[in-house]
Amino acid sequence: MTPFTPQELRKGFSSFATGVTVITCQDADRNAHGITISSFNTVSLEPPLILWSLKKHSRLMPYFEVGHKQLIHVLERSQESMAMHFATVKENQFINIPHRIAASGLIQIEGCCAYFECETVSVHTGGDHHIIVAKVLNLQHAPDSQPLIFAHSKFMGLDF
Repeated sequence: MTPFTPQELRKGFSSFATGVTVITCQDADRNAHGITISSFNTVSLEPPLILWSLKKHSRLMPYFEVGHKQLIHVLERSQESMAMHFATVKENQFINIPHRIAASGLIQIEGCCAYFECETVSVHTGGDHHIIVAKVLNLQHAPDSQPLIFAHSKFMGLDF
């Protein structure tokens, strides 16, 4: 086989369509943070586990260590701008973002397809990323909603 570049690998990976999530968390001072992640995956029904990955050197990594909680938002088809907003880390991320404070104390963005409140149970190194395995503690979902999909480096929806 011919060697490939990281850019070629990324292009090949883009053939695999994924859902789009925003994951919210809190730092030690209870300040809210959010980040767009498309590496979300189910692991187990019993116990209820999911996984997702974050760049090893992300400044948000300390907020996702074992024992920390996060709220995973599965974005709805119309929330492409939300995905782009949280794709870059910035101050005051939740200004002009419709949200409420969930019972857990985490920020819950309004209008998403599903919500998974989780607690990190393990973190594994996988190349240039950390793989975060989390237990689902609570969930909500809107079964009639249309999820936002990312494939071939662009957003799209599914036609049912």
